[in-house]
Amino acid sequence: MANTKVFRVGLTGGIASGKSTVAKFFAGLGVPIIDTDQVAREVVEPGQPPLERLVERFGRAILTPDGHLDRPKLREIVFSDPKARADLEALTHPAIGTAVEAWSAAAGGPYQILIIPLLVEKNLGSQLDRVLVVDCDEALQIRRLQARDNATIEQARAILNAQTSRTARLKSAHDVIQNEGDLSAVRDQVSALHTRYLELAGQSGAGGTATFTAKAARARFS
Repeated sequence: MANTKVFRVGLTGGIASGKSTVAKFFAGLGVPIIDTDQVAREVVEPGQPPLERLVERFGRAILTPDGHLDRPKLREIVFSDPKARADLEALTHPAIGTAVEAWSAAAGGPYQILIIPLLVEKNLGSQLDRVLVVDCDEALQIRRLQARDNATIEQARAILNAQTSRTARLKSAHDVIQNEGDLSAVRDQVSALHTRYLELAGQSGAGGTATFTAKAARARFS
């Protein structure tokens, strides 16, 4: 797909850091938001070729009774088998990358926010014009996970430990939004960055960021 030439900011952060909250504030300023998890889910809806290919590879046991993808079942399969995981990525990533490009081309705007939870883990910063990390204290992440998902403190810690470190995430960032729970403070940070991104997008002319490849999007079931 042709390069869309739009200035693109990758929004990432640890679980329960507040990525969705930050994205909503940017959306309120008229910035197009592309959620790669949402894209990844749509490309495996019933009737979509990627889902058909997954069934051919893994069998109908990965489907729910109503024909949708059973993500927990597929996750169980691929997490225990590296070859299966590689096959999953090969079967879905091209469609995800193409869909993200299509969404980006249709969205327009002076710049776009792409929500990519695993941006740092997949080393995708070079595919974007800017990397924005939403950060908060890890103890706060644990409390939010406990409240949001009814997780035990052990479960919450295990989830955090499975992700890249806070230090590595911050090291990858061009910009950081601190989200310690004060929404007005988050809104102010978003507003300041919005002004900055408009300036950067204008300076870059048509943008020129690299095409968002299949590697750059990854469904939660993979």
